[in-house]
Amino acid sequence: MKTETMEPKTDKSEMNPRVVSEAEWLVARKDLLTREKELTRLRDKVSRHRRELPWVKVEKEYVFDGPNGKETLADLFEGRSQLIVYHFMLGPGWEEGCKSCSYLADHFDGANWHLPHRDVTFVVISRAPLSEIEAYKKRMGWRFKWLSSHGSDFNFDNHVSFTKEDEKKNKAYYNYEIGEFINDEMPGLSVFYKDENGDVFHTYSTFARGLDILVGAYNFLDLVPKGRDEDHLDFTMDWVRRHDQY
Repeated sequence: MKTETMEPKTDKSEMNPRVVSEAEWLVARKDLLTREKELTRLRDKVSRHRRELPWVKVEKEYVFDGPNGKETLADLFEGRSQLIVYHFMLGPGWEEGCKSCSYLADHFDGANWHLPHRDVTFVVISRAPLSEIEAYKKRMGWRFKWLSSHGSDFNFDNHVSFTKEDEKKNKAYYNYEIGEFINDEMPGLSVFYKDENGDVFHTYSTFARGLDILVGAYNFLDLVPKGRDEDHLDFTMDWVRRHDQY
């Protein structure tokens, strides 16, 4: 069973810097600043469009196993109106969680100090039984709330878990299209809103490279001359290890 999700390598590039005077460097830097500002404005525009997406009411009741016992999707909001769910690749019987999901998860606890103060609750959900989740969580030293959807349709309905039939057909619906079956578990993130009547709505989901924004370490690497330095690898994130395995 494969527990990683990675993307094929792209074109290769080599470092071949021009060494110039500080005055020439400043001209190039100001040109780049113009492009960076364009990207910032575009990101703000896309974020606004994301917030303007229509909502879908969640009609099915999902029940999860968590540290507080059985909880419904509505319970997970913990008195707030907005809920972010990270779909972590950890299936029943896996020896350990996906290393790429683990790379992302190393960023969660820091952000989670602040999210509740903006009316946001953050949780992680996997299909493995709770005992297997808690063992891996303890090993990795994480503090965020992590629940099990074992026995629930939640992962399947959110298109991050796949059946034996999908594998047999070698077809799966992931990232909003039918494609080749990759794995029985895939990563994703979903957002929900609960109104004053207690009704829950699905507002957004993202998968694959859409999760890139969660990886703070990548943002640091994008600042340095070598960048992410992954073009020579067979797959992106091929260099990543669980933080206790470096």
